[in-house]
Parts: sequence; C-alpha cells; structure tokens
Amino acid sequence: MPKLTKTVVDKADLRDRQYTIWCSDLKGFGVFVLPSGTRTYFVDYRNSNNVRRRMKLGRHGTVTAEQARTLAIQALADVAKGNDPLEDRNGARRAMSVKELCELYMAELEAGRILGKGGRPKKASTKITDLGRITRHIIPLLGSKRVTHVTKADVTAMMKDIMAGKTRSTERTNKLRGKSIVRGGLGAASRTVGLLGGIFTYARDELGIIECNPAHGVRKPKDAVRKRRLSEDEYRTLGRILDKAAMDPRYTRTVDIIRLIAMSGCRRGEIIEAKAAEIDTAGSAFRFEDTKEGQSVRPMGLPIVEYFDERQMGEDSVYVFPGERNPEGPFGSFPRHWEKIFADTELSDLTAHTLRHSFASIANDLGFTEITIAALLGHASGSITSRYVHTLDAALIMAADTVSGYIQALLDGAALSHKHFALDRSSRKAALGRFLMLQAHGPTAAKEGQRGIAYPNGSLG
Repeated sequence: MPKLTKTVVDKADLRDRQYTIWCSDLKGFGVFVLPSGTRTYFVDYRNSNNVRRRMKLGRHGTVTAEQARTLAIQALADVAKGNDPLEDRNGARRAMSVKELCELYMAELEAGRILGKGGRPKKASTKITDLGRITRHIIPLLGSKRVTHVTKADVTAMMKDIMAGKTRSTERTNKLRGKSIVRGGLGAASRTVGLLGGIFTYARDELGIIECNPAHGVRKPKDAVRKRRLSEDEYRTLGRILDKAAMDPRYTRTVDIIRLIAMSGCRRGEIIEAKAAEIDTAGSAFRFEDTKEGQSVRPMGLPIVEYFDERQMGEDSVYVFPGERNPEGPFGSFPRHWEKIFADTELSDLTAHTLRHSFASIANDLGFTEITIAALLGHASGSITSRYVHTLDAALIMAADTVSGYIQALLDGAALSHKHFALDRSSRKAALGRFLMLQAHGPTAAKEGQRGIAYPNGSLG
C-alpha cells in the first residue's frame, strides 16, 4: 500500500473492474481507478452516528494528489469535531441554483477542464458559443430554480420558450461597431438543451448534486439539415459576383478567402485563421494545428498551391490573412464584407458552409468515394481516413487537384460536362501528359497550352 502521489496514480494499471488504491500515509484517503482510466480521489470516514461515509474529492487531473490529500485532511479534521463533511457539502449543493451551477461550469470551461470531442478541452470558439447560450438562454429562463428541483418538464418549457423567441435580444459587443443578435429558434433551442444536458451531467458526475439528468429524454426539435448546394450555373454566378467585388480594393482579401473556401472545402475559420506555417505548398498540404477535429493534414489542390506560391506572405504577422488594424490577429472584416458582397444578389442566401457542402457534392459528382471526400474535408471518419490524411496518399492529392480545378473552372465561367474522373479518359490523358512533360522538360514546358491557374500578384481572380 503506497503513499498516494501523482506518479503512483498516473502509473496505476487498468483492470476489468473498478478497484481502490489506499494511501499508506493517511488513513481513509484513497483513489478509485475505473476500467475507463478515470481516477477519482475520495476520503472514507465514519460520522458521529458511526455511519460509514465516502466523499469524493475530485478527479485526478482536475485536482492533484497533493490537493486531494489536503482536502482529505480538512474533511477528517471536521469529522474529529463531530461534523459530517459529506452531509454539509450535499446540503449546500442541494440548495444550489441553476445560475450558481452554471457559474461553476463556466469557471471549469474557462479553465479547460470541460472536455469536448475526442476528450480534448473545448476550443475557444466553442467556449464563446457555450457561454452565450448559458448567459442568454439558460440563466434567464431557469437560473433562479434550484438544481435539485428542475424537472424534464422545466427543460421542455425552456426549450419551447427559446423556440418561440422569448430570449430574443440585441446586445453591443466589445468589437468596433459590434453587436450580437440573439434570435432563438429551433436550432438554438435544440443545441441549448444539449448543452444543458452536459451541465447537468457535470452536476451529477462531478458534484454529486443530482442522481438523474432532467435534460435526458427531452424530445428536441430536429435541427434543420443544411442541404443547400450550388449548381454549376450558380458557381458561374458566384464567379461573376466575386470578379465584380474584386474591383473594389477593400474586398480583394475577402474575395480571395471566399475563392479558397470554395476550392478547398475548408471551414471558414480554417482559412481566415490560417497561419503561414500551416501552408505546405511543397507537400501540397494544409497542416492545420487546431481545427474542429484537432490537428488536421489535408491535401491542397493545385489551384490553391499555385495561389500560395504566387502570394507574398507578410513578415509582420503569423497569419496568411492578418487583421487590417491589428496584424497580430487574423482578418476580422470577413462577415461584414461577405454581407455587402452578396446583398441584393442572386446568391444572397449563400453561406460559407454552403461552399463546403458544395465542394463535397462536386467531389461526389466527379466520382470520388465517401472516404476520399471525408479526407478532403478533414472529417474524422475512421482510421482509414486518418491514415490517408496523414500520409497524403497520391490519390488524395489528385482528387484535390481535380475537384479544386473543376470548381475554379466553373468560377471562371466555363461550361463543363462533369464525368467521373476515373472513367473520363481524356481528363486522365491530359493529367498524365502534363505530368510526363513536367518530368521530361520542366515546369515551363508543362504549362504550355495550359489554362492559367494562379493569378498574378497573389490574387485568385
């Protein structure tokens, strides 16, 4: 029976069943080790009525071994005075309001101790969204209720109020001329119930306030699935809109970003916040440090490779598209510019997500498989996709070239008749001929007769 230290707890082996490691140095202090790998500190004691109690002190990683030891000593000191620390804690927690619970959860969220996808701390953008839903929906509608008194009916009523727009508001933000518009609706209601379920899980598993999660089993409205995709005619329309916008120097950077999103299938934030160090033109790859799926390596189509080869990266910022006023941050005018570029046009309903979905749809039209498309988009769709992404299989780079080139041609106004690339012999011959000419005679000869892909001065149109 060893003294409980960080090293001992870290090295504790995993077994088929939960087991306990007791501390040799402090009687009653121990740690549970679960088959999942979770390790939870506790203190074991008997109260003044000789009833055995076991009080959790926190998960290993959230608290250190030494912090847990200190809490155990404090609890045992209370017992010696005739108190029951578990009963005292439970009594205080049972009186906790939803607002107080949310404040505890938000503090844990800010500290990076609330985990999201893949067991990783939630991303900054996700934290902002969660905090917004808590402060604008959950606290106004349920904040005054005691956590132990919240029922499934209360959660359902909150959801319906959000759907009806009862929490609708417009608020000023810290950004220049910035404002936040809270509308509510089906999507906001569904996602807020999901978040509230996570908060109640925290209350149950981490705080021990409740035994059942009142958000579980609530019938949520089906979130609208975004199925909009651009037709080939709409791609040509998009090209004309962007060409017109690019004539205004204010929008040049935004137009380039939109074209890159369209031809790469990347998420809006991935392009806007891309760093120069993440652009690997020699390897035809984006090497994103942090995305929705964590680190992500994706094939980069030839039109994008040649754009970045032509573009001069500034030395005063780590970002490909630095902020106009603050080059130490990413470009911040994109949402406002997007709104102005597409206002009163045939594509006024266009979103950046539509461009990503349309990229996937074009890839499907050209005959690429789901697993290839998932790799192009950076989806975490299993070990095979992950292996393809990280090794950048030549087939993936060819797929990226094909889809990016096809979309670029549509943006340039070409009328194309798409065929499955693998079955289109003329496309394959052209690609093979260019490759062989490049190997034999160098890049200048290989580009003879080829339509220009990258544009001068680092522009995409």
